Amino acid sequence: MVFRIACVGGGPGGLFFATLVKQADPSVEVTVFERNRPEDTFGFGVVFSDATLAAIHAADPVLRTALADHGRHWDDIEVRLKGRRIRCGGNGMAAITRRTLLQLLHERAAEVGVDLRFRHEVPADPEQLSDYDLIVAADGANSRFRDRLADVLVPEVEVATAKFIWFGTDYLFDGLTFVHEHGPHGTFAVHGYPIDDRVSTFIVETDEESWRRAGLDAFDTAQPPGPSDEKSRHYLEKLFAEQLDGHELLVNNSRWGNFRTRRTRRWHSGNVVLLGDAAHTAHFSVGSGTKMAMEDAVALADSLLAHRDDLPGALDAYEAARRPSVERIQGSARPSLSWWEHFGRYHEAFGPMQFAFHFISRSIGKDRIARRDPAFVDTVVRDWRTAHEGLAPLDTPFREYAGRRLSPEQLAGLRAGGSGCLWLTAPDTEPQLPELYERLADALGAQTPPDLVAVHGGTPLTRSLLAERARLVHGVPALIVEDAMDDDRAETLLLSGRADLVGRA
Repeated sequence: MVFRIACVGGGPGGLFFATLVKQADPSVEVTVFERNRPEDTFGFGVVFSDATLAAIHAADPVLRTALADHGRHWDDIEVRLKGRRIRCGGNGMAAITRRTLLQLLHERAAEVGVDLRFRHEVPADPEQLSDYDLIVAADGANSRFRDRLADVLVPEVEVATAKFIWFGTDYLFDGLTFVHEHGPHGTFAVHGYPIDDRVSTFIVETDEESWRRAGLDAFDTAQPPGPSDEKSRHYLEKLFAEQLDGHELLVNNSRWGNFRTRRTRRWHSGNVVLLGDAAHTAHFSVGSGTKMAMEDAVALADSLLAHRDDLPGALDAYEAARRPSVERIQGSARPSLSWWEHFGRYHEAFGPMQFAFHFISRSIGKDRIARRDPAFVDTVVRDWRTAHEGLAPLDTPFREYAGRRLSPEQLAGLRAGGSGCLWLTAPDTEPQLPELYERLADALGAQTPPDLVAVHGGTPLTRSLLAERARLVHGVPALIVEDAMDDDRAETLLLSGRADLVGRA
């Protein structure tokens, strides 16, 4: 009996899965249903980290060949701020136009015998596909299959506060470049990177207040995909004119949105299984959406082939294999996304070098950055020493303290009271932070306000956000206390400006 698979959605993940299964077992019938035409695609480019492509390349060389023949590769990240251009190396990445990647995946799928059906709308109803043994829902972040099976799959979504819009430009960046401009209505930032020899991706982010002050909230995003926000294009071309060197922005369904991080408690129900963005998303600043979908494809194909006569077992094995990696990526993406929600504050508070270090250290520490680019970290440390009489970060005095890392005895003295120190327990989740922000504001508005805020508990992200609220918004020094405060973590917090003092609980 022939095993039949319906793959709903012809993005990179769905196409790669279909190809892997069909080339491994030609007896399997695999049909990909895609609502759009072969030449249709939204967005401009996709980016991959060199360090994360081993599993995809081992499964099939189509992506490796595509990046080698049609992509652009770079090693440096560049941060542009206040007239400076700062580079940090050791960040090997490559990008390719989404249209080219899809075309090559179409050709590879057809070559191995996959049935590709374009302009074919499939109802989100498993009963309508009853002729198929397996339905792979690769229908994107707005998956209708996931929503139809919500009672079993239990989808969850977190909506970011920052606004973003996706353009292209005929200005060619050298590599991944982050550009920050403070205009008449607020601070706007760009993620830019080349995707071929003619075009770069150009993603703009800003906070909602700046977006509204600029009058960019008039476009009707409820209309079907297609029309782009021309008012925003003209506004941003003018704002970033110097950075674009007179080049123009290119549109492709370019409209503002809020990034949605999606999770599902289960990835399959019956004979329906989710793949890629239908199951999970991670903020584009970590560049992992297409990579995660293609890695899902590898794992799902491997699980099906390893459990040929046990579909439930195959789907369980797929989810067990992929979920830990996806959750790690989503965990590292959250601090990155949070950085983009607050970058206007950092733009005002830090000089260019500290700003760049604060940005690059949002998910990794000083030592790991130094392994990638020791000269960059040396410059950050040298700037600190220049500003602090030649002393290293941990040896720099602060008020009555001889160094920036407090001993257990010093922490105990602060806890004993009467020291003018406000102790705050950071929450385990970000939605709980506003309550702590109010408590902080009330305490600092008291007749005798504290002159130091000590933050402990919670998570690394919530501790940092609460400490930054104290020192960057209210101008009160902050101490971060953690259970495992090694030299790397301590120096990262101090050099980045996340804390004035550190301590080990």
